[in-house]
Amino acid sequence: MSLVSRFTARRRTTVAASLGGALALALTACGSPASHDSSMPGRHTPSSAASTAQGTHHDDSAMPGMTMNTGDGLVTKKDGFTLAAKAATLPTGKATSYRFAITGPDAKPVTDFAVEQTKRLHFYAIRSDLTGFQHVHPTMADDGTWTARLGALRPGSWRLFAQFTPRTGAGKGQDFVLSRTVTVPGSAATTILPKASTTATVDGYTVTVHGELMAGMAHPLTVTVNKDGKPVTDLQPYLGTYAHLTAFHEGDQAFAHLHPENKVDGRRGGPSLSFHAELAKSGNWRLFLQFRTAGTLHTAALTLRVS
Repeated sequence: MSLVSRFTARRRTTVAASLGGALALALTACGSPASHDSSMPGRHTPSSAASTAQGTHHDDSAMPGMTMNTGDGLVTKKDGFTLAAKAATLPTGKATSYRFAITGPDAKPVTDFAVEQTKRLHFYAIRSDLTGFQHVHPTMADDGTWTARLGALRPGSWRLFAQFTPRTGAGKGQDFVLSRTVTVPGSAATTILPKASTTATVDGYTVTVHGELMAGMAHPLTVTVNKDGKPVTDLQPYLGTYAHLTAFHEGDQAFAHLHPENKVDGRRGGPSLSFHAELAKSGNWRLFLQFRTAGTLHTAALTLRVS
């Protein structure tokens, strides 16, 4: 029986058994050898993961100070869409592939996704202590089965996120983030989150974040990139813009994608990058900024305090 058939049969069993049972399949992945992103700040390695999270629709017309209900991505199922996968554990310290599907309200795998920042699905893996970040892009078979290439994961608990937008059907045009935790066996030492700071360095580059953020409010956020004390103006396009910015909340790993406002216009980008920021909760958030120069993808990580 195919993976997709097992997903469908399992879902039907759950529905028949309940109005009381919820499909608890979940895991995501992402990536092909050509689309690896970072597993650790500054490194460009294959990665992926799966998890449960909620979806929300981003309103580009929102003005700074407007309250937005963006959610936090900490659900496996939303509005009938489910992140479906079998594995609850992933191997320790070696690359692997992970298979999953996104099922819709009819319990069938979704196969028609809108392209968002040049990809039909974005996949993230983050360890419970907000280390080991991975962002990759899986490939989908005709039957709706996604295969993600995962980079080596350290022992511990990981949350895996799939971000997507159905192009047709019941959820047409709605942004979703679904996630679920998986376990990587072994001795899991916790890394203390670095203190809040507006600057970070990676591969000789210094990134600085400008902007005061308040939980549950939409605000502009600007990031500047410098090297050797000079503004960087040779940023290359990455995912349809000049940088990609993702944030995770300390404690529960709540997810936020900070939408870029710099459009690629055929020229090099930098040194200033603008983002539309909506972080739903107060406290510490770990930000991962990805940008490309001279064909190399860099990932800078910093801790930002949100009031």
